[in-house]
Amino acid sequence: MQNDRFLKACRREEVDCTPVWLMRQAGRYLPEYMEIRQKYDFLTMCKTPDLAAEVTLQPVNRLGVDAAILFADILLPLEGMGIELAFAKNEGPVISNPVRTKDDVDKIRILEAEEATPYVLDAIRLIRKELEGRVPLIGFSGAPFTIASYIIEGGGSKDYKNCKSMMWQAPDVWDSLMKKISEVLLKYLKAQIKAGAQAVQMFDSWVGALSPDDYEQYVLPHSKYVLDGLRDEGVPVIHFANNASSMLELVAAAGGDVIGLDWRINLDDAWKRVGYDRGVQGNLDPFTLFAPPSVIEEKVRKILDMAGNRPGHIFNLGHGINKETPVEHAIALVEAVHKYSRR
Repeated sequence: MQNDRFLKACRREEVDCTPVWLMRQAGRYLPEYMEIRQKYDFLTMCKTPDLAAEVTLQPVNRLGVDAAILFADILLPLEGMGIELAFAKNEGPVISNPVRTKDDVDKIRILEAEEATPYVLDAIRLIRKELEGRVPLIGFSGAPFTIASYIIEGGGSKDYKNCKSMMWQAPDVWDSLMKKISEVLLKYLKAQIKAGAQAVQMFDSWVGALSPDDYEQYVLPHSKYVLDGLRDEGVPVIHFANNASSMLELVAAAGGDVIGLDWRINLDDAWKRVGYDRGVQGNLDPFTLFAPPSVIEEKVRKILDMAGNRPGHIFNLGHGINKETPVEHAIALVEAVHKYSRR
């Protein structure tokens, strides 16, 4: 590995400077991505290993980040489960057969990832070959709650009414659904690691819609099942729960070698709450990248000061990079992190 500072930081080892990568770094803010996107629809890009590999490598080549993250989507395992998924233009994911009843849950299949998503595994193998050891490759999945929210709501949601209704009115149905989803995700992440992913991240993008009590009762056991199941796989595991500052201790209790942080909490406070026996990842507000480079540098330095050179910090945004972000500002961020964290 030519640049392994990301993996070292995941293990809380000393590094020459703080590693940095950006959530959603392979995406629409890059002109070279949009050139491909104009020729192919999103799912075709995800399901074509050559295209997924090309897009995965774009930010590595352009930004100089310390890790690549697989170009994919958290909802790709759904089709193997028997969930009908489409991406509507300007509307995001649409599920035409949402799961609302026990019968719906009973119909969900649990397939091996090699059967359900072979194109993801082929992409990982191809990316590893094309990276030639330059930087590590991160695989990923959604978390059980976030996947359940899409399956139940039939797409994105503002209030998660159907999701919470099942949770409270039909807890047995909810538990059965979450167990099936968790099994699928564990198989999916293990397969990614076997194919060559050198770290994995579990995204709980929408869990911030819950109260801490509901998270602890209805979600934590299922996230913990997935994360515990990865302990012996030999790669670092990052657990990112968005908008979850109110329940960081519970998120940490669910598991993960590194806890991802959004921007709604100061990094030093968050790390103290998570515990110094974990690494942390984050946590710049993504919209800071619309500010002048001098402001970006100032914000970077503040976060690095809060980390205090403690082993185990991976610099990242507090959520995904916005599609209208100026590429030059993303480059400036990466350069600032490396410059000001040099040991």
